[in-house]
Amino acid sequence: MNQNSNADSPVIELEEDTAWGYLDSVEVGRLATAVDSQPSIFPVNFVVDGTSVVFRTAAGTKLAEVVLNQHVAFEADGWDNDNGWSVVIRGTAERITDADELARADKMPLRPWTGDAKAHYVRITPGVITARYFRFS
Repeated sequence: MNQNSNADSPVIELEEDTAWGYLDSVEVGRLATAVDSQPSIFPVNFVVDGTSVVFRTAAGTKLAEVVLNQHVAFEADGWDNDNGWSVVIRGTAERITDADELARADKMPLRPWTGDAKAHYVRITPGVITARYFRFS
């Protein structure tokens, strides 16, 4: 937890390494981008790969927008009855095209929710990562 945060505060800013730990504990996040100049959010299953996030997608809106507009936001969160957390990444998304990286991505535990072919991998590299821990009332 951030040394500047009050331990009794209901909202605590988290250090980046703690944020990655929380991200690694869940499988679903949300990709935020613009579609036709309008904000859009897409649920994606993902994995943490070092200090980046990787997800699979089919050809379509998500992939098209990542190719056209690499600037994205990504958010994941978790909670129970007493506490919660949220991690937001603002960064760039790029389709993985390098043969060695694709071979590595194929071994990642990324399984599509549906039977659709999700042949494309996208990596989100953070520019800024913020994380907060919440104590519920």
